[in-house]
Amino acid sequence: MFNNVSLSLTPTSKIILVAAILVGILLIAVSIVFTLEPEDEKTVDEEDIEQRIDDRISPLTNQAIILEVQRIRHRGLLEKMMSYGFSWNKKPTFYYTATIDGLEISSKEAYASGGIQESLFTGWDTMFQETRITKDIKEEQIISEISLAIVEEVPTGLLGLRTSNVEREQILLTYDYRTGQWTGDDYLRDDDGYGHYLGDTFEVWFYIYQTEYDGDGIPYWTEVNILQTNPQESDATDDPDEDGIPTYWEWHWGYDPFVWDDHEHLDPDIDGIENCEEYQMEKYFADPFHQDMYIEVDGMERGGLLDPPHVCWEESQQIMIERFAQHNINVYIDYGWPDGPSNGGGELLPHYDVLSYSPGSLLQFYTHHFADERKGIFRYMVICHAAGFCFPAKYFRCDTIAIGTNLQRMLDPFGAKKAFTPRTWRCALAALMMHEMGHSLGMFSWNFEGIDNLTYMDSLSSWKHYKETWGQYESVMNYFHTYDYNKLMDYSDGSNGPPYDRNDWLYISMANFQIESTVIADVTYESPGKESIINVTIEFTYPGWEYSENLTSQFLEENVEESPICPIEVAWRVYQYIGNETLPEGRTIRVFARPLVEPTYSDWSLIYEGYYDAENSIQVG
Repeated sequence: MFNNVSLSLTPTSKIILVAAILVGILLIAVSIVFTLEPEDEKTVDEEDIEQRIDDRISPLTNQAIILEVQRIRHRGLLEKMMSYGFSWNKKPTFYYTATIDGLEISSKEAYASGGIQESLFTGWDTMFQETRITKDIKEEQIISEISLAIVEEVPTGLLGLRTSNVEREQILLTYDYRTGQWTGDDYLRDDDGYGHYLGDTFEVWFYIYQTEYDGDGIPYWTEVNILQTNPQESDATDDPDEDGIPTYWEWHWGYDPFVWDDHEHLDPDIDGIENCEEYQMEKYFADPFHQDMYIEVDGMERGGLLDPPHVCWEESQQIMIERFAQHNINVYIDYGWPDGPSNGGGELLPHYDVLSYSPGSLLQFYTHHFADERKGIFRYMVICHAAGFCFPAKYFRCDTIAIGTNLQRMLDPFGAKKAFTPRTWRCALAALMMHEMGHSLGMFSWNFEGIDNLTYMDSLSSWKHYKETWGQYESVMNYFHTYDYNKLMDYSDGSNGPPYDRNDWLYISMANFQIESTVIADVTYESPGKESIINVTIEFTYPGWEYSENLTSQFLEENVEESPICPIEVAWRVYQYIGNETLPEGRTIRVFARPLVEPTYSDWSLIYEGYYDAENSIQVG
């Protein structure tokens, strides 16, 4: 034992002591590191990996790009159909060239082991004639520059025996291998749709993607850095948020695959096709942010040798497709799609002399020849012997159309008058299709008296008076002009001004075929039928949610929100959740819009889901 002993150290001894202490600490630290459990060491490494961005582009596969040209439609047929002569019967010839990072590949030159063969598109529409171009890409390249040009072979010379190649369209794009998305002349949520280009002469549908290990359409970089999914396991059918739509579709269209969305009711483009149905129709070019119209068409067997074919001519289809394309609406007509349902379009139905809407003989065709999974997405049209209406087959939703094409209908002065030639016959059918389709878009005599108005037939003086009044309404909806197919086959553009004219295109409701009609047009109905209007003051309610005028004002102030269906304006309503459940991501705000197309009846559509952020601003998406 030491008592009252003081220990004094020389400077050298102090240095040695400090060094010894430091060595001891180091040895203890090393001992701790080497005695760590293996799983603890792994956990530290995983946390480090999670915090690090993996900037590799294609570590699992040979990097390449694929450009699918899915459909090309020539827009020039309508003009030819409105001109006398036979020019409409001369189909165009064209091809495309794709340049990817400086390498040009032409669809005109088909390469095979036997050599090169010239391959051209001949026709007005290449639907179901898909082609693709592939290009090997330098490993770890981030973007590719793509040019897609449509070239038409045009007859030249005195007799048109020679041809010259004229480039009609050029689409410039930049593809990003990290996200699998492209920008440029086409981009997500642009005006004419993603993967769709509406040019002056041609309309083009295309898709771009890259090689990636699991084949789910989501690039490696996105999987590991954004979605944090496994790039070696396909997410083609995975639905982590259980909202009914798989990861790849939600990523492609800008939704969060890990946040539940009400896709059963979301309809951001207000075309009556909700997102769950847009997903169902994706192989037929459905775009949730661009208005689409789907029509299934069946024909009818002839009733005898003198009965003309009751078919839907290609030219008639193209006329209607083009008219709607001019207003940025895509129309898709199934008249025999090769991969449609067994009772899809293009069937020849048993002959009926007359198809009636009451007692409703069309119901049997609607029930047995119109696929159940298409109801609520497609309109159903029958080209038959004798009929002419857009009328409900079920309930009172105007999704069913019958058009008569017998000799009397097509040649009668009060039918499709002067349809004496193959061209005018096809034009007459297109006019009838446009007319009846107008009813499914909400245009009826009870909301505009120029529609289905036959008072000009009462007398000569009635005809003269009508010409000076409702005759100014130059629309296929006006019987007075329905068959002016050398200058019309269209809805009115309103150029003659009110009160007897209007721009029909500003009064259509794309979702009307899903809405119960405001008038019950039974056998006692007489045009214009305004006294029969019902249910026009139904108040929109949304169970579990409450309309907020303050939130609506805040939304409009914070979001300079343009109408999703320009040029048609919309009314906005914001609802706040008042239920007791916890909603995904706290999204207690829902935004609805309704087309302002009065007097056409329209309903509210769910556009966005949203929430309050930390600054009490409304965030929607």
